[in-house]
Amino acid sequence: MSKIIDYYNQFDEWGRLDREPIEFQVNWHFMKKYMPKTGEILDNGAGPGKYSMKLAKEGYQVTLTDLTPKLVDIAKDKAIELNLHNQFKGFYTMDARHLYKLDDGQFDATLMLGPMYHLQDEYDRKKAVQELYRVTKNDGLVFVAFMSRVRHIMNSLSNPENWKPNNSMREIDKFSKTGQFDHRDEGRFTGAYYFEINEIKEFMTANGFDCIELIGSNIGTFLSNENWNYWKEKDEVNEVMNLLIERANDPTVLGLSSHLLFIGKKVSKD
Repeated sequence: MSKIIDYYNQFDEWGRLDREPIEFQVNWHFMKKYMPKTGEILDNGAGPGKYSMKLAKEGYQVTLTDLTPKLVDIAKDKAIELNLHNQFKGFYTMDARHLYKLDDGQFDATLMLGPMYHLQDEYDRKKAVQELYRVTKNDGLVFVAFMSRVRHIMNSLSNPENWKPNNSMREIDKFSKTGQFDHRDEGRFTGAYYFEINEIKEFMTANGFDCIELIGSNIGTFLSNENWNYWKEKDEVNEVMNLLIERANDPTVLGLSSHLLFIGKKVSKD
């Protein structure tokens, strides 16, 4: 886990969502669609708290957790800066696999929009989702983010020198079978795990969650700056975003998206 902390200590995660607004806007649209009107929300693996601040502005009581102490401190400062601190129940440095400071069935809805990227071992992935199950109320909602294996294969094929060691077909084929990827270049994204799209629902269902929707958070990222400038000049960016949101849950285009969002409901074991 130290490599993950080191990476996020030097990476501007708050700025990433500003630079990639499609992901945030699409995710937020679906969160608002399904979130209860009021309640207590966990943002688990929240980073600097971009979604947490939005939830707090909407009047929810938010608890924020992240593995990286620096990001938790940034989130605290952001909450104070935006005059939202009173909407937060707590800011905690915790591993998503062991949410020991949180009670069973505490939250009406839970977010986990980062931890699943980093857990390369299946046992660890199950542990993180089981902890999410534990702290979520019966029939509570969950929003869990995954990375797409097929999109990463396409990225590796189209720009292999940017995705070493996936600059040879031997390595790409290996990745295609395992979903595990470790950047060869120093300072790049940490060791990661990419799901097959058709495995996500099965994985979440096996761990106690019914699927409501699976969406592509950023199916529009294949558009270049030149493409976006074209639609900006036509003053039709909002129409483009509306179309991307409309198509976000289309199963035929999920593979275009590097990030996917599972929206589900906790099923009681009683």
